[in-house]
Amino acid sequence: MFIFANICQDNIIIMATHFGERIRELRTKQNMLLRQLASKLDMDTSVISKIERGDRQLKKDQIPLLAQILNASEQELLTLWLADQVMDVVKDEPFADEALKTVSKNIKKGK
Repeated sequence: MFIFANICQDNIIIMATHFGERIRELRTKQNMLLRQLASKLDMDTSVISKIERGDRQLKKDQIPLLAQILNASEQELLTLWLADQVMDVVKDEPFADEALKTVSKNIKKGK
């Protein structure tokens, strides 16, 4: 089950939630302070803050521990993390939508 929502607006699909926003949401639902999460991940508080704001990326290998700490779906967090990675690469590309469609087709074909 994924929490993020797709909103159609002028034929553009917008992801309403990305990785950092979801981390903040999960953390605040548990009344966990930034410094508490940072301590559990053995990181500086400022790094977690930057991750939540989308100014910095968490390392992929840290996501399973993060999911465990936040009682979250590892699949959901990995999906959002990967979506942010892809978005960062293609956001300024004029043919990003077509390229992503091609990639999606190739993934479905198993290539």
